[in-house]
Amino acid sequence: MTRTDWYLRRALAMTPREIVWRVGRAGRDLVRADRVAGWARDRGPDAGVQDWDGVLQRFRAGDGRPVLLDRVRAERIGAQCPDGVAAVVDRADRILAGEVRYFGYPVAHLGSPIDWSLDPLTGRRWPAIAATRIDHRTASADPKWIWELNRLQHVPWLAQAWLFTGDERYAEAAFAHLDSWIEQNPVGVGIAWRGAFESGLRAVSVAVALQGLRDCKALSPARFRRVVEMLDTSARYCWRGRSRFTSANNHVIGELTGVVCVTALLPELRAADTLCERAIHTLSVEADLQILPDGMGAEQSVCYHIFTAEALTLVAAVTALRRRPVPAPITAAIDRSAQFLAAVVGAGDPQPRYGDDDGSFVLRLGAESERTVRDHLGIVAAVTGSPEARWAGRATLSSAWLGAALADSDAQARVAGRRPPAGHSAPGFYARDGGLVVLRAGARRVTMDVGPLGYLTTAAHGHADALAVTLASGGRELIGDPGTGSYYGDPAQRSAHRGTAAHPTVCVDDSDQSVMGGAFLWTRHARVTVHAVDLGRGIVDAEHDGYRRLDDSVRHRRWLVAPGDGGTIAVVDLIRGRARHRVRVGWPLHPSLAATVTGCGHTAARGAVPVLQVEYAATAPFTTQQLCGDDRSRLGWWSDRLESWTPSWLVGVECAARLPVAVLTLLRPLGDTAARPVTAARIEWSDSGSLVASWSESGFGHRVTVDCVRGGAVVAERIGG
Repeated sequence: MTRTDWYLRRALAMTPREIVWRVGRAGRDLVRADRVAGWARDRGPDAGVQDWDGVLQRFRAGDGRPVLLDRVRAERIGAQCPDGVAAVVDRADRILAGEVRYFGYPVAHLGSPIDWSLDPLTGRRWPAIAATRIDHRTASADPKWIWELNRLQHVPWLAQAWLFTGDERYAEAAFAHLDSWIEQNPVGVGIAWRGAFESGLRAVSVAVALQGLRDCKALSPARFRRVVEMLDTSARYCWRGRSRFTSANNHVIGELTGVVCVTALLPELRAADTLCERAIHTLSVEADLQILPDGMGAEQSVCYHIFTAEALTLVAAVTALRRRPVPAPITAAIDRSAQFLAAVVGAGDPQPRYGDDDGSFVLRLGAESERTVRDHLGIVAAVTGSPEARWAGRATLSSAWLGAALADSDAQARVAGRRPPAGHSAPGFYARDGGLVVLRAGARRVTMDVGPLGYLTTAAHGHADALAVTLASGGRELIGDPGTGSYYGDPAQRSAHRGTAAHPTVCVDDSDQSVMGGAFLWTRHARVTVHAVDLGRGIVDAEHDGYRRLDDSVRHRRWLVAPGDGGTIAVVDLIRGRARHRVRVGWPLHPSLAATVTGCGHTAARGAVPVLQVEYAATAPFTTQQLCGDDRSRLGWWSDRLESWTPSWLVGVECAARLPVAVLTLLRPLGDTAARPVTAARIEWSDSGSLVASWSESGFGHRVTVDCVRGGAVVAERIGG
């Protein structure tokens, strides 16, 4: 796809008002390519500060500002979290050795001094030109890697290592990195300034790390001034260049969190209080948009849900430490998000997976390589005291720092507020706004996606996975979302992992349900209609219109029957049309499982132990399908982290027939290895036009009758003995 094609498709996703705004901004960029540097000059070089020595003294004392990283607090946390502290010191030691690793890429070795524009894995040096003139989409190297380096999220590790050990090498390295970064990255020049989002996340890390190093001898007034002026420019860039319209997803949250952290920790900056309040007000509006009323993230991505909620949680903590009331929309968004996430993971279920995942952190205090739902809930619990977050969360170094800061200041009460009773209770729940159904029976969790493709018209981080069904049992995934694969590193893998065929749903004629317009753009969205959700009986009935764009106007409707007694799960797919089509029902298995063909289905085993039986039937001739790590189609891969993928089995069934066709899939977790298998699976049309699925199991016959007209009209019964 050419650059012109991308811009055309992107414009089609915009409103006329947005197009006018973007054209105007592009015109201004042509006239003034150093837009970010211009903003700095407009305000003058002194950031509104006249007495730098006095400001540094107040900064060292922590007067008039929140204090997050603190030497006295470090001693207490060191005794409480010895493993977390050891891990951070180890990370800091690797930084001293010049070793970094981002995403699934190999370890990279940085030189000394660091070349902040060089990607050592590829040898690509990003140009030292106005950031607005760098086209990162067509570059020969992955911009995510160089952005990750330039976020400076390792500097808080160095600051903490100094606080925990007193070893001056860590502080000296932190300041050496800041000095060289500022020298090599003039405001508005280079890939590091390409976008306010990167500036926002960098500002959060640098502001917090600088506070942790505030009583270090190496922090001279001149050095302090250089860093603060960079932060001041970054905060104003984040405000003036914040993401808007169809770009206002998690990016605007990260940008404005940067504004809040800089202006709160450095209140002496010119107009700091006004800028901070504007950012908090805008975040209050965005909190209601990006955390839906049912607590699910609007972007249809677990990763970006956590990122957004964690940014809001950090803003809430910083605001409370300023002795200001936290706006109700922010606390409410944090609370309902925590209720939703706690309900999805429960007491022992695995991390949910759907949508994109790049492993982004708002602030990296602990050494963990990813922020899990339970880690995030531990942070929420420390900041708000949420009972749901306390129940499902896990304490980390990040939660220890934030919790200690709030406790020392007696500020947690300013964050916590009235929370409504949890809306998601066992054994299952239906998040109507986000479109996720969770059904539980004992140690089994089944989910079905009946939500939109993603957020806003671009749906940038959504996947074409409408009506996808996942299955976990005994705290481990069996059938799930195969992850993200890639962003920029491997475009083919990016497309495959976003596409329908990779997900546990139905794919027609090898086409995606929704139409891709670019790596972060969907030009046509499949829309789901929910006919019924019956949590008591474990029944979901929904369909989507994604294949109506085909010449034959195909529709896919799926019934999920997951009884509360923990028995076999029945999935009935009806694909309606008039012509001949190829229909595939796919089930991506976790990479810890090995699949073998057994009869009219598959058995998945973990090691030598069978853990799942999958059995099929259809109203037309079918063949079982299975592949693992296929390089041609890019299917049969599982991605636990960005730019990394592992071979995994994708099993299922294929029918090539004239529509309509109905397919039955029976999913039976084998918790009891002595259990008798499912046999004699059938699905057929009744005289009344209903679908009748039947099978035998443990000496009993089972039958599910589906009325294809009336929503949720499903009868499940056991017959004989």
